[in-house]
Parts: sequence; C-alpha cells; structure tokens
Amino acid sequence: MNATEKLKPAPSGAPHGASDLAHIVLTFDNNRLASALFGQFDENLARIEQKLGVDVRSKGNQLAIRGEPGATEQARRTLDQLYELLQKGHDISASDVDGALRMAIAADDQLTLPTMENKSKMAAAQISTRKKTIFARTPTQDAYMRALDRSEMVFGVGPAGTGKTYLAVAHAAMLLERGLVDRIILSRPAVEAGERLGFLPGDMKEKVDPYLRPLYDALYDMMPADKVERAIAAGVIEIAPLAFMRGRTLAHSAIILDEAQNTTAMQMKMFLTRLGENGRMIITGDPSQIDLPPGQKSGLVEALRILDGVSGIVTVRFTDVDVVRHPLVAAIVRAYDKEGAKP
Repeated sequence: MNATEKLKPAPSGAPHGASDLAHIVLTFDNNRLASALFGQFDENLARIEQKLGVDVRSKGNQLAIRGEPGATEQARRTLDQLYELLQKGHDISASDVDGALRMAIAADDQLTLPTMENKSKMAAAQISTRKKTIFARTPTQDAYMRALDRSEMVFGVGPAGTGKTYLAVAHAAMLLERGLVDRIILSRPAVEAGERLGFLPGDMKEKVDPYLRPLYDALYDMMPADKVERAIAAGVIEIAPLAFMRGRTLAHSAIILDEAQNTTAMQMKMFLTRLGENGRMIITGDPSQIDLPPGQKSGLVEALRILDGVSGIVTVRFTDVDVVRHPLVAAIVRAYDKEGAKP
C-alpha cells in the first residue's frame, strides 16, 4: 500500500472516557486516488462514519479517524481495501464501500468463514474476466468464490440478491476465457410452462429465453455482446432446457443449473449425473421460493439432504446479511423469513 498511517493518543483535556478512543491518521500518496476514495462531497467517508460510528475527517490527502478501537481499525481496513482497488485501476461505488465494510467487520467476527484466509490484508476473493473484475462483498461470497475455484460441484443456496447466480456465470465465463473448459451450458427448469416448451412459439432458443434472461444478463456483463452471440451460434455457450438433458454426458464444460429449487427429485438426480470429465457443475437456488405443485418435493432440498457430507461437493448457504442489492431487498427477505417462522 502507498498509504501510511500514524497512531495518535487522544488529545489532552479530552472528556472522561476519551482516552479509550483510538486516533489514526492515514496519508495517501496519490491525491487523485485519495479524492476518488473520499467520494464526491466525502460521501464515502460519511457512509463509513454512519456504519461504524467513527469520526472521519479529511484534509488534503490525509484522513483522521477517531472512535472505538475496534471500529477505528475496521474503518482503516475498509479504506485500505478501497484504496487498493483504486490503485489497480478500478472505480469504486457505494456498493463497493458497503462490500468493503462488510468484509472489514467480518474479519473481527469469531464466526468468520475459514475461507477468509488473510484477515490482515483483507484479500477478498475475486473473479476476473476481460471485461470485468468482481470482488467478494460478503464473507459468504468469499467462501462461494473460493469453493468455485476448488470444487467440481458447488451448491449456492439462499435468498434473492445475494449474487449466487451472477457469480456462477462470472466464474464460468472466466473458465471459458482461460481455456479451462470448452463450453458453458446454462439450464433452468421452465416450471411456468410445465416443461411443455413445444406449446410456446419460436425455435428452442426463443422458447427458453424468458426463463434464462438472468443468466444472459450476467453473461453480457462478463463478455462483449458480439462474443456472446458468436459463442451461442457456435454452441460454445449452450442453452439447454433441463427436460432435454437426459442421456447426455457433459464433459469439459461449466454447467450451471439456476432456480434449482423448482426441479423435481428425478430431474435433479438426472442433472447431477450428467457431470463428465473435466466438468464443473454449479447449482443455485432458493428453497424459500419453490414454485412446484403442492405436495411435490423439491429436488434441490432433497439433494442437499442426501449429498450432505459427500466428498468433493461443497454447499455454500447465503442469508439475508449477504444481500448486495438495494438495502430494502435485505429488509424484505428478513420480513418474509420472520413471517415464515411463525407457527
């Protein structure tokens, strides 16, 4: 880091209890990056103050942070991580500030996931494609991204807005760019059509496009649009309705099954057994949003139970604290969970 820090004692004559407060001064060697770090009208600093309850004052390329020792250290780690992003040429947004705050707070949590391997440097996991680099914004995202790197089959389970599908597509795009897989296969159960896709107008791609739109959106974020279109035309990126995958062996592929909570038990078993040589399989879903007919068991829920403890399969569970969309989304998820917990 090209940011230096200096610890200062509380000023003499401070009110009772002020001696327990920490006072850190950070100096940044690049004025342009420091300005971007602070944000327009110091809005990023204000966000840190509000979240951590510290006092942050800027003067030129210096910052003075004062507050409870733990919160002050969290503020320093947050600013260090954001400044490092700027040094690497990335812009930072309000959501980046929120993500850095979550990671800084989690580093002090005794329940922090073991995948956060370097707490002192806050080395968040990342996925890099030619078009975009994504950094983990919560400890669970960190665990998920590292699991995708290390495991051939990963389940990402949790509420909407936690990034489980977006990160899965980003990881698949990265594997394809690096030549680690030959193709990407996207699948999703078309529950609303009862899998009877023949009744919908158009060719196969046009029939399933409405169900796969979130996966497409993520792909276009990771890869130039013309490359996505060429890859689809060449079969390098394949749209495979779940009902049409029976009998195949999917080798040298990154395979994503989205909305897996809407699979039946037989569909899930069929899908999981498609994995072939040098294949990577990612299954995402939210067990709280099952659209199957009443009385029909979710293949995702059953698979999580049956495969628990199987070597080589990793399950990462997201919660409302991992929601990285609008703050209201996390509040909505919590409200529905609370209602669902009532007898």
